[in-house]
Amino acid sequence: MSLRVAMLGTGAFALPTFQGLLDSGHSVVGLVTQPDKTGAGHHQHRNPLKELALERGMPVFQPEKASAAESLEVLASWQADLYVVAAYGQILSTKLLNTPKLGAINVHASILPKYRGASPIQHAVWHGEAETGITIFQIVRELDAGAVLTIERTPICPEETSGELEERLAHLAVPVLLRVVEQLDAGTAIPQEQDHSQSTYARRLSKADGQIDWRRTADQIAGHVRAMQPWPKAFSFWERLQGAPLRVIVSRVSVTADNSEAAPGAVLASLPGQLVVKAGQDAVCIEQLQPEGKRVMPTAEFLKGHSVKVGQSFADLP
Repeated sequence: MSLRVAMLGTGAFALPTFQGLLDSGHSVVGLVTQPDKTGAGHHQHRNPLKELALERGMPVFQPEKASAAESLEVLASWQADLYVVAAYGQILSTKLLNTPKLGAINVHASILPKYRGASPIQHAVWHGEAETGITIFQIVRELDAGAVLTIERTPICPEETSGELEERLAHLAVPVLLRVVEQLDAGTAIPQEQDHSQSTYARRLSKADGQIDWRRTADQIAGHVRAMQPWPKAFSFWERLQGAPLRVIVSRVSVTADNSEAAPGAVLASLPGQLVVKAGQDAVCIEQLQPEGKRVMPTAEFLKGHSVKVGQSFADLP
């Protein structure tokens, strides 16, 4: 039996799921995606899901509020059996969730109940988790609190950035989601309630979250740098001898052992291709960075144009 499925999603994370549904034996009756950003200050953002839907001649609906009365009328007219939601970015009302006979399910990039919220991938990397995964769950009004239909786990690789992990999870989600859709179609899905006492919240990140706290351990700083890629990017301020402190984005680091008594943020070594900064425990070797207003470059190139001395500091500044 083929289900009538409506997709609700916007970001790149949702694209493989949408493609997987289109290639399945089920009928995708339409795409609900966020409105296009317009006006001063907005660059032209591509919406790959919208582009794919239009290529397939599929209805695309971009409401400001999906749960508004007029939106519910549009969605009801599609007569979907199931809503599949991935990286959509709007709170959905109970009335909307109850529109399809099989309800709505979400593709979430963490092992629920851990890291509910908008930034589960970044928080998992930031907090040094050894693994993460994809959870498919039934959507309820409370944030990411619905009954779990399945979880697929995967290790987080030691050098993996949030962007790299997101891309991998997006593709991992496809067979997992399609398996659940088949179970819902066959009536064999077995929802399991979450242990709400174990829930954690992964709030939406801001640019300020990128600032490096050199008092943290070197391992924690390395995880932070990876977590902030590709946005908002980890950064610090080099307190140079002449001129105002220089803001630098730190793109890639490694951890090195250090037992010195230097203060966190102090430069321990500044040699051709080597810039070592003291952490709260051990030290960080900065391998790639981006001075404000410049492109990303290897540390060796940065040091050719900037005289960084041992004893100078990278610091937390407003």
